[in-house]
Amino acid sequence: MPLMTFEAAIADSATFAKRHLLLGNGFSIACCADIFHYGSLFAQADFSSCPEVKSVFTLLGTEDFEATIRALENAALILPAYVPDGAGAITKMQVHSIALKEILIQTIAGNHPAVPPEIDDTKFWACRAFLSHFLATGGQVFTLNYDLLLYWTLMHDDNPFRDPINLAKNDGFGNDEDDPDAEYVVWQGEVGAHDARVHFLHGALHLFDSGSELKKYTWVRKGVPLVEQAREAIDKNAYPLFVAEGTSAQKKAKIRHNAYLYQGFKQFTANARIGSHCFFIFGHSLAANDDHILTRMARGKFRKLYVGIYGDPASVDNQRIMNRANELAEQRQEKSPLDVQFYDAATAQVWG
Repeated sequence: MPLMTFEAAIADSATFAKRHLLLGNGFSIACCADIFHYGSLFAQADFSSCPEVKSVFTLLGTEDFEATIRALENAALILPAYVPDGAGAITKMQVHSIALKEILIQTIAGNHPAVPPEIDDTKFWACRAFLSHFLATGGQVFTLNYDLLLYWTLMHDDNPFRDPINLAKNDGFGNDEDDPDAEYVVWQGEVGAHDARVHFLHGALHLFDSGSELKKYTWVRKGVPLVEQAREAIDKNAYPLFVAEGTSAQKKAKIRHNAYLYQGFKQFTANARIGSHCFFIFGHSLAANDDHILTRMARGKFRKLYVGIYGDPASVDNQRIMNRANELAEQRQEKSPLDVQFYDAATAQVWG
């Protein structure tokens, strides 16, 4: 069957009380494919600290960081069954899996656009129009991306030649009550963040866990570009809050051990349980390493899921995505059926 247009999907979803959005890496790739595609990150990554890891990518035939992290962690688990005296190799694999997560963070920070003006205004205006279907109508946006593009879009001025778009931007952060003039804002906790509408489910480049609190770096407070602030912190071995674990179970475990991440996860789950709501997915491959998120959709009660498909629907990758989406519907209980519709992601014109 032909794919729906995004416009038709939005019109079709008008019967629901709220529509929510789940963003995957395709959201960022659509804006800056030369930066945020895994292949681009792999080409820019510095593996000098653990050169063997580059060979692991080659042996696996992939440039996917998460898949390689997962392979290293799984190999460390099963190696004792085959090499009883392989303790040294096991330790090295475990060390390298941790190092690879840091390489990923450093590579994203090192190649990220430095400031919003590096991206054309028309792209931000188009993205704000896209997000308005969710954040201007009572819905919420959940992103699995680490970069700053969503945050920059929310902070960007509207097109001066059109009516302004009232996007809800609350992400649960506010002034530190002990230091209201600090150069950063802090997460307000579960109660204070209850009304948050934007959730970075896997962390982000501008979120740093200081131990006692979760800080969000801002440009307006410090006058220093966010990417520069992140690079400075990384140079001092302070890493942003990232969930780059290999498997879904490992990701879920890390989420459960961080109050901010767990609150976002609970918000996603809570909305998935409301029958009068619907969800859109854009730029996500529905891969198994995000099953901790996807199974919440399968176990939910919302009635309709709109999944963006980019390119030829008959391609191997798109057929896998469509089959996976239909599997989520098949897992539903009979009293809460899930209708899955596929739309042409290109027609959303997310970045113009």
